[in-house]
Amino acid sequence: MSTQKKVLLIDDEYDLQQLVKITLKSKGHLVETANNGIEGLAKLEVMRPDLIILDMNMPKMGGMEFYQKICDGGDKPRFPVLVLTARANMEQMFKTLNIDGFMAKPFEIEQLLHEVDTIIKRRANPSMKINSTGVRVPRKICIVENDPVALNKVGSAFLSAGYIVNPAQSGTEGIERIAEGVPDIALIKLGLNDIPGDMVILKLKMMAKTQDVTYILYTPRSAESNTVADKIGHKEGIDQFVQYVEPEDLLKSVVEVLER
Repeated sequence: MSTQKKVLLIDDEYDLQQLVKITLKSKGHLVETANNGIEGLAKLEVMRPDLIILDMNMPKMGGMEFYQKICDGGDKPRFPVLVLTARANMEQMFKTLNIDGFMAKPFEIEQLLHEVDTIIKRRANPSMKINSTGVRVPRKICIVENDPVALNKVGSAFLSAGYIVNPAQSGTEGIERIAEGVPDIALIKLGLNDIPGDMVILKLKMMAKTQDVTYILYTPRSAESNTVADKIGHKEGIDQFVQYVEPEDLLKSVVEVLER
């Protein structure tokens, strides 16, 4: 099977476009370029890319409108998409797009190459495990919790139990941290202020390098949480839904999931 893949690069920054094009071609990929969404749609009439690298801010037709066009009325694009965006636009992007990966501008070209390789390999072989070294090391967990007091208590419990803890205080920050430093486990609160926890998990499950993370969605136990437990717990991508009273309840749930 040929390893040569077709990449459609849509970006109006000429110097960056040419640098990425030359670099990807040096790795054996076939690369087509477009300066905006309109040109990108025209390219799709004559090619079926293995990956679209899409800038968000472009003239005539920006990345958001192009993305909507390739979703054909649904919420998932017809092709894998790697988004290039300014860091300030990340929250809106995560709320509205289901993508395979993202790069915050400015970035190093080596980072982009790694992201492209990860997405293409993951798409070509869905059973492939990413970042699996086989070395016995402490498990990494990302805890996404908007309440600083609760975050401190839960984080301290996992640190004391021997985990490496990476905290985040919003859904946007959680997505960025999990994608940048892929953990073994993501412990995500349902009621976050910016993006609901179940939607955070959905976004991460769409990204190539974070699909294999173990996702645990949680909420403090209350009368209200009992009414949503069954509905939330069966959502795709959620390995377990936990209603907790003490941080030890979350520790126990993580162990249960890992032992399955």
